[in-house]
Amino acid sequence: MDKGKKGGRGYVAWTDDMDEVLLNTFVEYFNKGDRSQNGWKPHVYTAVVKNIREKCRVEITKDNIISRSKTFDKHYAVISNMLATSGFGWDWEKNRVSVDSDKVWEEYVEKHKEASTYRHKVIKFWDSISIVYCKDHATGEASRTASECSKEMTKEDSTTKEDGSTSSASLKRQRSDDSFTSMISKKMDVVVEALKDDGPKGPTADEIRVALDDIPELDEDTYLDLYDILTSNARKFESMMALPMERRRRWLLKQLKK
Repeated sequence: MDKGKKGGRGYVAWTDDMDEVLLNTFVEYFNKGDRSQNGWKPHVYTAVVKNIREKCRVEITKDNIISRSKTFDKHYAVISNMLATSGFGWDWEKNRVSVDSDKVWEEYVEKHKEASTYRHKVIKFWDSISIVYCKDHATGEASRTASECSKEMTKEDSTTKEDGSTSSASLKRQRSDDSFTSMISKKMDVVVEALKDDGPKGPTADEIRVALDDIPELDEDTYLDLYDILTSNARKFESMMALPMERRRRWLLKQLKK
């Protein structure tokens, strides 16, 4: 299995394929309600690690996922602020922000230094990033709806020039964005419906199997007994996943004695 180029301990060189698998998995579990104000439930990280290992053939860890997620969170924070500002939009073909003029850009980055590298930065999978990280940046849980998140993603400059004509840049950006507006609105509405269900979501049988496969030196009978315990008690699975890998086997064996 390819471990990628090393730039230090635990370093992973992320590819577009890896990003796509990560974000698709996040969106899937986000729609199931497996993300709270405190972050992802433990079994979500297990699923992401499994999917990237199987689909991309890259050795990956939970820490790598957390680090990459912080990068996406930063992208969302910077870009969403730009999209909420007059003169900015999103170019879905080039996967980057669009801006009406150099003047608009220069005035913005003068006040927002963190955006200075984003003029031509390519950010792929913006639709998925917006779905997953929109909730993290809400000013109030009840103050941001899915429709508002969607509008922020495709916000258009509705201002006109002094002579009353709409800028050609705005019209061009509108043509590139409008085809996505309806799709994103519907997608986000599904997310809101999923979030209304506050009931606990347990790990899947496949996620438990993957987690047990990572535990060394389990004979078949012990493996099956632990599988039975974890499939019937989601809280114990979460407790196990919260432990460092080197302590999980000892903790699991203690569960057999109870």
